[in-house]
Order: sequence, then structure tokens, then C-alpha cells
Amino acid sequence: MTVRRYALVALVAFAAALAAVLVGRVWLAPEPRVESEVHALLHQRLTLDADQDRRIHALETAFAARRTALESEMRADNERLAAAIAAEHGYGPQVAQAVDRTHHVMGTLQKETLQHIFAMRAVLRPDQARQFDAAVVKALTDPAR
Repeated sequence: MTVRRYALVALVAFAAALAAVLVGRVWLAPEPRVESEVHALLHQRLTLDADQDRRIHALETAFAARRTALESEMRADNERLAAAIAAEHGYGPQVAQAVDRTHHVMGTLQKETLQHIFAMRAVLRPDQARQFDAAVVKALTDPAR
């Protein structure tokens, strides 16, 4: 192999790695969490009684562990995607499988986040739940997101 070929191979490998990073950051990176905005409402604007505060804290603790596990899976999926891109240099079967796996985990995280939000809502009084619902709708429909 000539020096020119080695340089071309190195350039293609670099471009594939760069593409994997861009895919991970632009297309696959999660948006700011809706639950973060909801938690701010819960802890800063709603007046929770001691029992509500205890119950919501327990829900948050349990969900934080689950979210961390799913986010770890997504990071591993991004690494597999990067390896697939480096191996195939295009949208081949390994890349497609890695993307599908990432979408599955992202969907699981979204579903479990919604279940968590509804579990916290169940702890609230009706007047608090109305404010909570409005904050969730706003967080999901805000064009600035």
C-alpha cells in the first residue's frame, strides 16, 4: 500500500468516527428532560405536604436509578453505532441494527418517564394536578424546545 492509500484509509476512518459523534449528538441525543421542568414545578411552586414530599422523593429516587441504567444503555448503543459506521462506511445492516436498538432504548426511556410523571401526578391534590398538567403540556409543546 502506498502512503496515499494509508492517508485515504485514515481519512475515511476519521470521517466515520466524526459522523458517529455527530449522529449521537444531533440525532440521538435526548432533548432536555421534560421531567426536569416538572420537578422544578413540584419542588419550587407547588406547596407539597410532608407526605406528598416523601412519596414524590421515593418516586424520584427509584426513577433516577432506572433512568441512569437506560442512559448507560444508550451510551453503549452509540458506541455500537460508531463501530458499525466505522465498519460499514455507510448505512448498512449493522448501522441499521444499531439505530433500531438505540431507538428501542430511547422509546423505553420515554415510556418510563411518562409513567414516572403520572405516578407523581397521582400524589397531588386536584388543584396541584391542574398546575402540574399545565406544566407538562407547556414543556411538551413549547416551540423553544
